[in-house]
Amino acid sequence: MTPPASRRDKGLVRPYVVTEGRSHPTRNTFDLVTLVMAHGDRPLGGLSPEKRALMELCLGGALSVAEIAGHLMLPVSVTKVLLGDLVDSGHLTTRAPIPSAQLPEAQILQEVLDGLRARL
Repeated sequence: MTPPASRRDKGLVRPYVVTEGRSHPTRNTFDLVTLVMAHGDRPLGGLSPEKRALMELCLGGALSVAEIAGHLMLPVSVTKVLLGDLVDSGHLTTRAPIPSAQLPEAQILQEVLDGLRARL
């Protein structure tokens, strides 16, 4: 029995092959919204095709872990293993996303509105 055409056309590679048999990253600090930036001065020679694709994707600017997994069409768990390897080798840096600003209290907004109305 042959696999469905869509799988055959994609060149399906098992996740454990991509991660060299590992199921956990060397670092467990990646969240779905962790931002990833590539260092353009690092050599890409010797990297696996998946790691090279990840590097080329990140050279365009900061991307989240979820975006990288989506673009590469890899499971997030596999993407995290690859990211851990590339951070360890100095090819990538990561940082937590900038937290959203706290909304001002309704009382302060009402005072500003009252002050503007008083001037008009």
